[in-house]
Amino acid sequence: MRSVGVHEPLSRPGDVSVGERIFQDFAERYRQYFPRVFAYVYGRIRDVQAAEDIASEVFERAFIKAETLRHEEAFGTWLFTIARNLLISYCRRRNRFGGPVNSDLVDSLPGEAAPEDSYLEREEVAKIMSHVRRFPRREQDIIALKFDAELTNVQIADIMNLSESNVRVILCRTLQKLRKLLQEELP
Repeated sequence: MRSVGVHEPLSRPGDVSVGERIFQDFAERYRQYFPRVFAYVYGRIRDVQAAEDIASEVFERAFIKAETLRHEEAFGTWLFTIARNLLISYCRRRNRFGGPVNSDLVDSLPGEAAPEDSYLEREEVAKIMSHVRRFPRREQDIIALKFDAELTNVQIADIMNLSESNVRVILCRTLQKLRKLLQEELP
């Protein structure tokens, strides 16, 4: 076995060290998942700054605890479990210190619609969200994971510790309930 001298490089030019590879892989996952994690968090608390902080903390914790991930294919589910737990902690802290969770809707929705259309769309979203906020916490979480985070029912089931069929039934009943409430509002 040949020893490495003090001035000899440990790797050849162009080689990527194990640490660099781990960092690059995590950076790719960050680019892939950050928009969805942010959308999920923002959809729950409606505060851009707090959502950015929480989403960043999700990835910080994931990076630090990466060795505890048992299966690479479960990364997304594991990440949203971290996000959900941090959201719960955030909401508890806010309630404990008297600060209400900001539930204002987004000032503007993306798109190039006419101002009247944009206003009508915001009003419709506000109406839907006011109903959803009255649903039980579990139903709100499932709706947020499905539509804000764009997760599959299987991933939601893993995060919520439910069966996939239970998630499907809860989601279906919740959407039916929402549809009925919205139809009752029609003139």
